[in-house]
Amino acid sequence: MTQTRLILTYGTISGVILAVIFLTTLHFGNMDNNVGMAVGFLTMFIALSVIFVGVKRYRDEELGGVIRFWPALKLGIGMALIASLFYVIGWEAYLASTDYAYVDAAIEMGYPDYGDPLYRLPITFTEILPVALIVPVVSAALLRNPRFLPKNA
Repeated sequence: MTQTRLILTYGTISGVILAVIFLTTLHFGNMDNNVGMAVGFLTMFIALSVIFVGVKRYRDEELGGVIRFWPALKLGIGMALIASLFYVIGWEAYLASTDYAYVDAAIEMGYPDYGDPLYRLPITFTEILPVALIVPVVSAALLRNPRFLPKNA
């Protein structure tokens, strides 16, 4: 499997899991703010763990069980960016399904530009970006060692 196909495949799998869990959580919402944030970050890590699986698969199946840090990181970041796009699209779908009620609330709370998609989309992207970058870094750091979860184990 080519790197591009691997990035698209595992990034999409991660993104779909992320969007489904995210939208399900929003649907059943009404959690207190701290619990909601904890659940949000936990679901991000769960969905983004697919990146680890994708990098490991590439290391084991395409590279014979050995990958260097930078190529693994590049692969993981590509997957994370695709998954992050699903997060942004999921949030926009949620906003549309609620007739943009959150946008109106954000504007009333002092965020007058939140109604502008060119303002809102990058903000939504930066919500997941820190978590989306941690997973590829940790994956690359662990998987660069061929003795960590070796292919034949």
